[in-house]
Amino acid sequence: MATGVYMSNLASAMHNADFVLIDGIVFETEYMRVPDDDTSADDVVLEVKSGDTEIMYTCQEMDGAQHLGEGVYRLKSGEQLRFLSSATIH
Repeated sequence: MATGVYMSNLASAMHNADFVLIDGIVFETEYMRVPDDDTSADDVVLEVKSGDTEIMYTCQEMDGAQHLGEGVYRLKSGEQLRFLSSATIH
């Protein structure tokens, strides 16, 4: 897993995020683990749910995500994630 600035930014974005906006759809956070040096590539670090749709992301999928600012990340797959707290949902 990447370290340094990426980890600080990701940890800050994930901290207290109640929701994740994925490609324009709001998902509720079910499980979140900030990747660290003990996280393996196959470990699930994010689980979100919207209605009957559930999505899980592994450490490998999150690794190398491009930080776009304001809690927004673009994954290597092209998906865009924005971490949101309840206060930012209107």
